[in-house]
Amino acid sequence: MANPHPHVYLGDRIVAAEAATVGVASSAVLYGLSVYTVFPVHVDGAARTAFRLDDHFRRLEESCKIIGIDRFAQEWDYARFRAAVVELIAANAPREDVFVRATVHVVESIPGTRVRGCAIRVSIFVYDAVPIVPQDGMRLKSSPWRRIPDNAIPSRAKVNGAYVNSVLAKQDAIDSGYDDCVFLDGNGHVCELSAANIFLVRNGTLITPDVSCDILDGINRRTVLTLAAEDGIPVVERTVDLTELYIADEVFVTGTSSGAAPVVEVDGRLVAEGVPGPISQALRKRHHAALRTDDVHGWVTDLSATR
Repeated sequence: MANPHPHVYLGDRIVAAEAATVGVASSAVLYGLSVYTVFPVHVDGAARTAFRLDDHFRRLEESCKIIGIDRFAQEWDYARFRAAVVELIAANAPREDVFVRATVHVVESIPGTRVRGCAIRVSIFVYDAVPIVPQDGMRLKSSPWRRIPDNAIPSRAKVNGAYVNSVLAKQDAIDSGYDDCVFLDGNGHVCELSAANIFLVRNGTLITPDVSCDILDGINRRTVLTLAAEDGIPVVERTVDLTELYIADEVFVTGTSSGAAPVVEVDGRLVAEGVPGPISQALRKRHHAALRTDDVHGWVTDLSATR
């Protein structure tokens, strides 16, 4: 397990990791009422760059808006967010690539089940960039736990409390000897993994569940869709049946903490020959470059500069 680096941004300052706490009577603890995002920071000597930092801030904004956490928009803008990340990275001075998790906590004490007007606190911490899934070929199990529908807890918002759903599904997969789960919706259609989006390839076409399929509209998902289109790979976003994964030519997943990782088995069935396929490997290479050096899209933010 990865531990936080020694310095954490909390509220409006850098504090020691052990001092970065929220109250046990806060909504964040009582109801899981926080939203978050995670993004990678690439380290190359003294240079440190974040991937799609503005999009990650926008996701925090959108998650807050969906849930009704109105104080975030009143108190934070992108310039303040970027400055906090720059300060935190400088304080920790990582020597290797790291992940950064930024969270908006509702810290009002015992407010009842409401959110508007409640006090918030932002935390940002750094930890080692250790992937959460195997990078050389994952084994997936369809989960008996159904994905929470968007009209129950919105899939577009990264709500901390909603990840109990992911914990149940992934733990079932691990207990059954697999690496991760495949979430299905109430009609048995494919959604995503416990914390990653899923893609399959059939007859040269890249296919992925669309944003109305109870998925997180992942930033890395959007990245791969852009890269695939640039490479001339046909892309289709639509409803996907579980059995399509069984007969796919290739399957892979994307996410900040999973990268672009190939899948070689689903429910005991090999994906094609049971080895990563050429399209997923090509997109994995392109994705890896985009995170670090390929900034033709304006996706990389220099964290060593101030503005």
